[in-house]
Amino acid sequence: MADVKPRPQHRSEWRHFLEIQTRWEDNDVYGHVNNAVYYSWFDTAVNNWLIHKGLLDLERSPVVSLVAETGCSYFESVTYPEPIDIGLRADRIGTSSVTYGLGVFRKGSDLAAAVGRFVHVSVDRETRRPVPLPEALRLALRELAA
Repeated sequence: MADVKPRPQHRSEWRHFLEIQTRWEDNDVYGHVNNAVYYSWFDTAVNNWLIHKGLLDLERSPVVSLVAETGCSYFESVTYPEPIDIGLRADRIGTSSVTYGLGVFRKGSDLAAAVGRFVHVSVDRETRRPVPLPEALRLALRELAA
């Protein structure tokens, strides 16, 4: 089976957006946002959505989500100072995990400058062992489903 070449995706393919302002420290010596910063944006977008949906209490939730895998394809550079939108959707909802799709959009652009994936595994806060996705999370993820 041939590999499918990653492509920039259209803004309409995303269900939720979070605006983030790039920071001075995000740029690297090549004059664009360093690739590692994108993963911080992904983590922020996912957890911001979970918190604002009432699905994650950072101190008390009995079930938390840990990152199991990430990846990103880059199509054009983003720089400081530039506000961006992070698009979020649920690409796969499993028994104990969810794969989020994320898009990085420059203001005014309908095509993603980068497209990422972020796999969260639901675990018991104390044991750190996988558990089924909580039903409230599963229902909310359906709103994000692509």
